[in-house]
Amino acid sequence: MDAWIPALLAALALPEYGLSTVFLVAFVSATLLPMGSEPAVFGLVKLNPHLLWPAIGVATVGNTLGGIVTWWMGLGAHRVVDKYHHSAVHLRALDWLRRIGPRACVLSFLPLIGDPLCAVAGWLRLPLAPCAGWMALGKLARYVVMTLGLLYVWPPST
Repeated sequence: MDAWIPALLAALALPEYGLSTVFLVAFVSATLLPMGSEPAVFGLVKLNPHLLWPAIGVATVGNTLGGIVTWWMGLGAHRVVDKYHHSAVHLRALDWLRRIGPRACVLSFLPLIGDPLCAVAGWLRLPLAPCAGWMALGKLARYVVMTLGLLYVWPPST
C-alpha cells in the first residue's frame, strides 16, 4: 500500500507537475494549516532553474488565493471569535488592525501571525480587494527573497 507514495512524490517533482504542486502547497500553506511552501518552491527551482519566475509567480498566486480563503474563514468566524474579545491584548491588536486597515495584510507573509492576520482582517470586514492586493505584495516579496536567497547559498547544479 505504501509503494504508491514514492511514485507520487517522483511524479510531483517532474516539471510538468511541479508548478501545480507548488500552487497546491502554497494555497494550503496560506490557510491556518501549519506548513510552509518555501521548500516546495526552492526544490522545484533547484531541480529546474528555468522555472524560477514561473514558480515564484505560481506560489504567489496560490498563497494569495489561500490568504483570501483565510480572509473568508475569518469573516465566517466573526460570531465565534466575538466571545473572546475582552482581553487587553486582543483589543489592542484589533485596534491596531483597524487603524492600519488593509495595508496590514502585507504582513501576511510572516510565520505564525500571517495567516491568522488574514483571518482577522476578514473578521473585521476589511475590504477584500485591498487586503488581497497587500497580501499578494507581501507574499511575492517573501518568495522572491527566500528563493533567491536560497539559490545564492545553494546554487543550482549546471
